[in-house]
Amino acid sequence: AKLAKKAGVKQYILASSCSVYGQGVSAALTEESETHQISTYAKANVLAENDAFALADDQFCATALRQATVFGLSKRMRFDLAINIMTLNAVQKGKIFVMGGGMQWRPFIHVHDTARAFVCVLGKEPSIVNKQVFNVGSSEHNYNILSLAYIVRENIPFPVDVEVVPDDADKRNYNVSFEKIKNTL
Repeated sequence: AKLAKKAGVKQYILASSCSVYGQGVSAALTEESETHQISTYAKANVLAENDAFALADDQFCATALRQATVFGLSKRMRFDLAINIMTLNAVQKGKIFVMGGGMQWRPFIHVHDTARAFVCVLGKEPSIVNKQVFNVGSSEHNYNILSLAYIVRENIPFPVDVEVVPDDADKRNYNVSFEKIKNTL
C-alpha cells in the first residue's frame, strides 16, 4: 500500500480474509463485529487493513475485502482449502476427512465471484468504498464443515465415505453476514 501510494496509485484494494473473525462470538458476523484472530495469517490481515486505512485520504482510496474461503479450479490449485481438499481426497482416496469435529462454521465463495467483487469495487466512487471493509461472499454459503463434507460427497459421481477424524478441535468458527456488500455495492 505504501509503494502503491508513492507510485501515484489512486485506488488500493486489499485482499483480506474472513479468517479475522477467528472464534466468532455470534452468528452473522458483520464488518463491525469484533475480530478474534487465532492464526498469524488472521492477525497479519487485520494489521494490513489498519495500515492501508491509515494511508487513505482524498488522493488514495483504500478498501479491504474480507473474502470467504475461496474454492474452485485454478492454475495453481490450493489444497489447503476445505472444499478443494475434500474433493481431492474423495477422488484419490474415496474418503472425505473432516477435521476439528466438523461443527465449526465457515463461509465459502467461488473464485469467480471473489474476482467479481474486486472489479465491482474498482467501479465505485471513493466516497462509497474508501476506508471501508466488505465481507465478500453470500450468507447462504455459510456451512458447518461436516455438512459441507456431505454436500461434496453428494456431488462426486461415485461412492465416497465421510470420516470425522479425531484431532484437536478447530477453534476457528465463524458464520458471516454479507449484507453490507449486497446492499452497498
